[in-house]
Amino acid sequence: MSPFAALLRRDLAAMFGSGARGGAALPVLFFLAVATLYPFAVGSDARLLAETGGGVLWIAALLAALLPIERLVRPDLELGLFDQLALRGVAEEASLAARILAHWLSFGPPLMVAALPGAALMGIEAQTLLNLELGLLVGTPGLAALGVMAAGLTAALRSGAALGGLLAIPLAVPLLIFGAGSLDGNADGALALTGAASLVLLALAPFAAGAAIRAARE
Repeated sequence: MSPFAALLRRDLAAMFGSGARGGAALPVLFFLAVATLYPFAVGSDARLLAETGGGVLWIAALLAALLPIERLVRPDLELGLFDQLALRGVAEEASLAARILAHWLSFGPPLMVAALPGAALMGIEAQTLLNLELGLLVGTPGLAALGVMAAGLTAALRSGAALGGLLAIPLAVPLLIFGAGSLDGNADGALALTGAASLVLLALAPFAAGAAIRAARE
């Protein structure tokens, strides 16, 4: 088994387990809680719910991706895992790339499934739901990368979770704009821009977080 596959397997086991990084169900439960409570806050206006519900689900997806930010990198940094990997010749970038993939697998596909009852609660039409699902498919990898990058940049800082959230939210604005824009109008163009923004975050995150972890280890 390659080092990347071994790291991915370990990270998935940790995220779906009951240890320090366990609790993969929490982002999905949070997402469903937002979808359930939003109609109570807005009222019974079905048209308003349908028009705004997709954007609200995108915001819920962002917050769900950031929910486990304190557990993504900091526990392993404190345990010295990255020191051990460095001694074995595994770069921080490779281990963080595996962490991004594991983080996405733990919340991305489940959120796409949870979007189905969420859309039903808000009365979102079938075409809008399809655009929402496609947007989440191409956008949630970028959200996962953003979460891991923010976690890596703030892992060595006190109150790192709060600082990581403040750092990640502005960087997520393009994804939210393009993702919400794909719900109606020129969906193909907005989906392409969502995918492009997601790819930029995926390319940037392992190197930015890796550099921060190396600085923290030194």
